[in-house]
Order: sequence, then C-alpha cells, then structure tokens
Amino acid sequence: MAILESGKTFRMESLNALFEYATEGIVITDRSGIIIKANPSSERIFGYEKDGLLGKVVEDLIPQRFKGKHVGHRSDYSVNPHPRSMGKNMALYARRKDNSEFPVEISLTYYKKEDEQFVIAFIIDITERKQHEDNINRLNQELERKVKERTNVLQEALMELENSKDQLSKALANEKELNDMKSRFVTMASHEFRTPLSTILSSVSLISKYPNLEDDEKRQKHVQRVKSAVTNMTLILNDFLSAERLDEGKIFVRKEELVISQVANEVISEITGILKPGQKVEYVHDGSAAIIADNQMIRNIFLNLISNAIKFSPEKKTIRVRTAVTDKEILITVSDEGIGIPQDEQAHLFERFFRAKNATNIQGTGLGLNIVVKYLEAMGGSINFTSELNVGTTFIVTIPH
Repeated sequence: MAILESGKTFRMESLNALFEYATEGIVITDRSGIIIKANPSSERIFGYEKDGLLGKVVEDLIPQRFKGKHVGHRSDYSVNPHPRSMGKNMALYARRKDNSEFPVEISLTYYKKEDEQFVIAFIIDITERKQHEDNINRLNQELERKVKERTNVLQEALMELENSKDQLSKALANEKELNDMKSRFVTMASHEFRTPLSTILSSVSLISKYPNLEDDEKRQKHVQRVKSAVTNMTLILNDFLSAERLDEGKIFVRKEELVISQVANEVISEITGILKPGQKVEYVHDGSAAIIADNQMIRNIFLNLISNAIKFSPEKKTIRVRTAVTDKEILITVSDEGIGIPQDEQAHLFERFFRAKNATNIQGTGLGLNIVVKYLEAMGGSINFTSELNVGTTFIVTIPH
C-alpha cells in the first residue's frame, strides 16, 4: 500500500514539475473560458506576474479585433471537444498584458473531472521563428528580384548579342554580295570591253590603209565605228561607277535649276555614235523648260533609257523621247520599236544584272535600269513601262518637283 502511495506521489510530483517547468505556456480553462490554472511560462509569455492570469477570460489574451469570433469558436469547441491544433495554415496572434501582439502556435485538448469539462491550451511564442521566416521571405523576395534583374540583364545581353549576330550576318552577306558584284564587274568588264576594243584596234589599223582623199568615205566609216565603240565603253564605265557609288552610299541629291530640254538634247547628241544605220531619235518637250532637280541624275536617267532603246531596236527604227513639266511633276517618256520584253520576265526587269533571254547577244551590263530605279528612289520618283514582244517598249518616268 505504501508503495502504491509512493508511486502516486511520484507521478503527481512529475506532472507538477512538467507543468511548472515546461517551456511552452500551459493554460487551463473551464467551460466558460475562465483561466483556472496557468504555468510560469504562460505568465512570462503574456507578461503577467505569478497567478496574474487566474480568473481572466481566455478572450483577454486575444487581440481585440478577434474577440467576437473567438467566443463562438470556443462555444463550438465545448460542444465537440477534441485534440486539435489551432489555426493550421493561418497566422494566429495573442495579446500581452501591455496590449502588444505576438504570433503564437496553439494546441488544444480537454479532460473531464466530476462531470466538469476543462480545456488545456499549449501556447508557443513563435516571434523569433516568425522573424526568421520574415527574414527568409524578404531574402527570398530580394533574391527573386535580383534573379529577375539579372535575368532581364541577361536577356538584354542575349538580345544585343542576337542583334549583333544579325548585324554581323547582314554585314557579311553585304560584303559577300559586294565581293560577288566586284567579281562580276571584273568578268563583265573584260567581256564587254573586249568587243569595242577589238573594233577600235581593227578600225584604227584600217584607217591607216586609206591615205588618199578618195578614200575619205571609207575612213569616215571606220572613224564612226571608233566613236561608237568609245561611246559604248563610256556607257559601260558610267554604269559601273554609278553602281559602285550607289552601293557605297555616296549618291546624294544635289538640286539645282536646269533646263530639261537642254539636258535631253546634250545626251542625245553624245550617244549618236551608237545609233545603228537608219536609226533616229525624235525629241519633243511640253510645258515649262526650267526645273529644279539633280542634273547628274537626270542625265544618267536619259543616258540609260535612250541608249537601251537604241541597243534593243533594229536598224531604221525611231526612238521617241518626250519630256513634260507640270506644276507638280517632271515626266520623261522613252519609246522604242525594239524587241520588247518577254511577259514572264518583266517582273525582274529592274533587278541588278538582269538580262532578258532575248537580249543575251546584245551588249550590256544589266545595271542600267537598276541604277535608274535607285536614282528615282533618291529623288522620290517612280518608273513604269509597257512592252510587247517585237513591237517595242515604253518607259515612263515621273519625278515630283
């Protein structure tokens, strides 16, 4: 019997020691929520002196804004008591004696004695843990912000790298195109110059064989051939130089006052050396004579269009050139009675180096019309044409002024 009493006493002492020295706050309330027992840790947590919590209602330990709801929660728990953790996945706050609030974790259980129900609350002040969590959250947010910033910087760097790559690719492509073009220039120049140089050489050699006055007609024939060959070479060189300046961006519009009919007549006079037997150029002008435009560009447009009309027209045909000046625009029309342009090739007419299949045996660089288009783009103008095989072609140039 003494042993049993001794064991009972030991258990009671152990339970009291557990209650008194537990690091968690332990509060026991009756059915009405009145605190009937509180351990030292709970007094310390809530800022009360010894036995200062006794007789308090549990709602006195809850922030004012939660009191009303808590009474209902406590009543529900009294009806269906069971061990539980409060506020799972929620932030719970308690109130100290000085009305300051702090975060807590609370677990509830209950027991009955002589038909009276009591609730035991285990309370842990998690202020320090909450601060650590808040610090970690702040650090995580800061880390996410920095990662986002670094990611944005990296994306911008990648975009710049990609742009640089694209620019480099374009530059390399342009360089390759330029080198290809220069190679084609050399090949084409050697081919196109061979014929007129041979003509010049043979004609000059033959001229020396006609020293007498009665041979003047024969001499003039060869002199004319030399002039024609030189004019052709000049036109070819003009195309090459114009194309190179356009590629290098060295073409600028320099407007000045000029008389368009005078420019047209000068060009026609210059290229009479390439006229075929029986060919002639007819020129008419309508409207005002004076215009404001780039003289060199206008000259080159005339040169390319009229020389093309001559080259692609048979002997004894007429090339008609017409200019007109209105209040708003300058019109240049060049018509021939030549071989025309095949319908299925007309879409490529203004491309660089394009040569129609019915013009492969006619001397030319394939640059002229492309150069005309570039000049017109610089001046804000446009070019259109109509063409029919073996009937002729008409080009219409419009330039605002």
